Parts: sequence; C-alpha cells; structure tokens
Amino acid sequence: MVEKKLQAVQKVAENEADTDSRVADARAEVDAQLAELRAEIARLTEAVSAIGTGTKAVVHSEAELLAERVRERVRTEPLSTLAVVAGASFLFGLLSRR
Repeated sequence: MVEKKLQAVQKVAENEADTDSRVADARAEVDAQLAELRAEIARLTEAVSAIGTGTKAVVHSEAELLAERVRERVRTEPLSTLAVVAGASFLFGLLSRR
C-alpha cells in the first residue's frame, strides 16, 4: 500500500516536472516570437519612414516647380493674372457673405 502511494506521488512529481518543462518551452517559444515581431515592427517603421521622406521630397520639389511656374506667368502676363486674382477674390467675397 505504501509502495502504491509512493508510486502515485512519484507519478505526480514526474507529471509536474513534465508540465514545468512544457511551460518553460512554451514561454521560450513565445519570447522568440515576440522578438521576431519586434524586429518586424522595427523594419516596417524604417520602411514607412523612408516612404515618408521620399514623399516629402517629391511634394517639396513639385511645390517649388509650381511656384516657379506661377512667378513666370505673373512676369509674362501681369494683367491677365491680376484679372484672374480679382475674379477669384470677387467670387470668394460673394460666397463668404452668405
């Protein structure tokens, strides 16, 4: 009877050790997955930053080009430019009164 109880206690101890081992393995696997996710997030952050920097450069150059075109148009056709600005201001004034 005592031997049966000792065997039962040994089986429980073995099961607990096995469970602890599985928990440690699962924890190590989760930690490895978290490290991979952190690395992937860092790569994605760098990619988004690079895209933003490239987009900013393109927008900046397009804005400079548009501003230069407007300046050139004002130099070559000052009266027509003045008429367009006056017409747009008049329409804006009419719309803002309502």
